[in-house]
Amino acid sequence: MSLFLFWTFAALMLAFGVGVVLAKNPVTSAMCLVMSFLGLASLFIMLDAYFIGIIQILVYAGAVMVLFLFIIMLLDLKAERTRKLNLPAVVGGGAVLLGFLVILMKVLHSNDAFFKATKPVVGVSLSNDVKSVGTTLFTQFNLPFQIIGVLLLVATIGVVVLSKKELK
Repeated sequence: MSLFLFWTFAALMLAFGVGVVLAKNPVTSAMCLVMSFLGLASLFIMLDAYFIGIIQILVYAGAVMVLFLFIIMLLDLKAERTRKLNLPAVVGGGAVLLGFLVILMKVLHSNDAFFKATKPVVGVSLSNDVKSVGTTLFTQFNLPFQIIGVLLLVATIGVVVLSKKELK
C-alpha cells in the first residue's frame, strides 16, 4: 500500500509539474504548482519527515503561492498566445530529455536498492529534528535568513510600486 501511494503521489507531482510548464494561463500554471507542492509534501510525510512536509504545505503551497498569485493578478498577465513550433528547439529539448532518461535508467538499474520499498532508518526523534532545524536556522544561518526576509520585503514593495505606476 505504501509503495502504491508513493508512486501515486510521485506521478501526480510529475503530472502537475508538466502542467506548470504546459499551461498557457499563468493562474492555471500556479495552481498546478500548488498541486505539485502538495504531492511533494505527501512524499515527505510518507518518508516520516513530518516537519518538512508541513513546512512544504505552509510555506510553499501556502505563502509563496499566494504571493505568486498576488503578483500575477497585480501585473494582469494574460494567457500566452500560441507561437509557431520551433523545430530546432524541440529537437534539442527532445535530445536533452532522452539523454536524461538514459542516464536515469542507468543509475536506477545500477543499484537494486531503488526498487526495494524500504524506508531510511531515522535515528533521532522528530522533536530533535525540529529543534535542530530551528537551532541551525537561527544560529548558523541567521544572517542569510534575515537577508532573504529583507529581499522578499523589497520585492513585494517593488511589485506594489510597479503596479501603481501603470494605473496613472
